[in-house]
Amino acid sequence: MATTRTPTTRRIFPWVVFALAFGLLLADYMSRQVLSAVFPFLKTEWALSDSKLASLSSIVALMVGLLTLPLSLLADRWGRVRSLVLMAVLWSAATLVCATATGYEQMLGARFLVGVGEAAYGSVGIAVVLSVFAPHVHAALSGAFMAGGSFGSVLGVAAGGVIAVQFGWRWAFAAMAVVGLILAALFRTVISDAKLARHAADLAPARREDSGGFRAPVSTLFTNPAVLCAYLGSALQIFTAAVLLSWMPSFFHRYYDLAPDKAGAIASIFVLLVGVGMVVCGMITDRVGRADMSRKWTTAIVFCLVSLFCLTVGFGLDNGAPQLVLIGIGAFFSGGSSGPAAAMVASLTHFSVRASAFGTLTLANSLLGLALGPFVVGVLADHIGLSGALRLAPLTYLVAIAALILGKRCYPAGLRKLAALNPTAS
Repeated sequence: MATTRTPTTRRIFPWVVFALAFGLLLADYMSRQVLSAVFPFLKTEWALSDSKLASLSSIVALMVGLLTLPLSLLADRWGRVRSLVLMAVLWSAATLVCATATGYEQMLGARFLVGVGEAAYGSVGIAVVLSVFAPHVHAALSGAFMAGGSFGSVLGVAAGGVIAVQFGWRWAFAAMAVVGLILAALFRTVISDAKLARHAADLAPARREDSGGFRAPVSTLFTNPAVLCAYLGSALQIFTAAVLLSWMPSFFHRYYDLAPDKAGAIASIFVLLVGVGMVVCGMITDRVGRADMSRKWTTAIVFCLVSLFCLTVGFGLDNGAPQLVLIGIGAFFSGGSSGPAAAMVASLTHFSVRASAFGTLTLANSLLGLALGPFVVGVLADHIGLSGALRLAPLTYLVAIAALILGKRCYPAGLRKLAALNPTAS
């Protein structure tokens, strides 16, 4: 018997989906970034170099990058909700294994499994969220959803630092694992693929995403130059944001002589600024691009320029309030282009392969940003010090800006190419 769905239910359901998907993303990054809070403990207990510490962080992002596309393709076919729940259970169980590690090699193996579990959550999760909302709010929603990485990092770093100091670093990992398992169970109880499909069908006439059974070839994710520019621009702008997420606790521990728990607490403020910036910049982008979608490229470029200037100058200053203010402003805008870039990917790819499109975006973000950024800074820090490495990290914005400028120029042709693919393409 068909379930009666009232207008109130139709209005509330998308926000329930967003809240639960966002909650799992928080758990994802809590499990990922709690490691940053315990860097000082592991460095002392296991006598690890900065490059080895960085490898424990980057292995997660590396696995996300390598596996996100194939797992996103699988989720498009097997069922997105079932896939999300399985991912959450796997990364949470692997985080429990981190709590029992007795050395670097065991920790690296456990972090490898965390990366496998988290590989496609971001891409499939954002596809699920956008599937139940209209396109005119996609940049704001994309920015808000992706900001969950920063908010989860804040919780992971701040709570992890406190737990590690009070009870030991192993309990920090255990606490994050329990949160993930609880949220996975709640998500599976409330959300189903059938409910998502019914709500998407309600929106189909307005969004023109009822493809009549047409399925776009996977090759279309790589043959549109504007989409490729969005992938590259997004990945290189997230490079510096990833550096801030991983290394700010160590920065305050080493250069401001703060204890690990206090360093984590102060660093969490700057990580929070990264997340708030993603949300606010996404909202600004939707407002600016309401009449002309191409303006979303422009806002992304501006956000990169502001962060490039503030972080480069800020990390070059001596310790003090001026340095912290500039780093704070740079952190706010460091991931601001994430929402615009994701909105561009959504507007340039067919609905039938959109989870795979976000999987490709996540692959780029992970390999060129989340994995490469912390690792490169760790290697540089072994040679020129952490402060010097942090000064150089924002220079990647120069390449990101070039990619976004080229993407804006290719955007009209990209839309025409999508429209020619299928008359009902979104």
